[in-house]
Amino acid sequence: MMTEIQENEITDYLIFQKLPLDILLEVKDHMISQIADLQMKENVGFEEAFHKTKILWEDEFKMTGYSFFYSEPIPVIAKKILKTNNNEILKKSILFGLISLAVNLLLIYGSDTDKMYTLFFRLENFMFFLAPVIVWVLNYKILKFIRTDFKYKGRLFYTIYQQNAGLLVICLISMMQLVMKDGKPVYDSFRTDNHSEILNAVFALAFMFLLQTFMIFGLFNFFKHKKSLKKIQHFLQTSAV
Repeated sequence: MMTEIQENEITDYLIFQKLPLDILLEVKDHMISQIADLQMKENVGFEEAFHKTKILWEDEFKMTGYSFFYSEPIPVIAKKILKTNNNEILKKSILFGLISLAVNLLLIYGSDTDKMYTLFFRLENFMFFLAPVIVWVLNYKILKFIRTDFKYKGRLFYTIYQQNAGLLVICLISMMQLVMKDGKPVYDSFRTDNHSEILNAVFALAFMFLLQTFMIFGLFNFFKHKKSLKKIQHFLQTSAV
């Protein structure tokens, strides 16, 4: 069985690799399991098994860029995990975005006048504006952990998700501008014979879909970040790092 000193040695090694804390905890569990397997199968001590494990993981700790989500280089393993999680979240976000688009089309044909549609249009988009505001208010205690420059002891990011908060801010500002629109070109293009604004209508619907999709994406990332923080807080309370 691995001692606390040996576990701390693994932790120190992973901190040196610049892994965000949530990824560090995940990788640490894998490394401990791999070291234990090597010790059992090859009948070697901890140091030798740890050395062999580090060689096996060497390529995963090389630094790489992921500029859209991170402002500085991150380990390959962190990028792989982030891309996998983001792809999963993006699929869900697109689905919810399409549902919202379908609702909007139903509101177009369900509204008797353009003024009625304007009311529905603004209400629907205001809900998307209000959602992150409510989430931030309810989770104000963890907002400091979301700052893109907030690091554990000035060395490591807390989670791989914290830098996505900027996406929510951009979406929030854009959504407020969308709420100010009346949606009249969209209504006229679908409900009247006047199709002169059809390009503007298509652009407006596409912009709304993309904005709502990225807003949902940002919220999903926020909740992933919050979930990761709970694991990290437990780690910090029990670890001697």
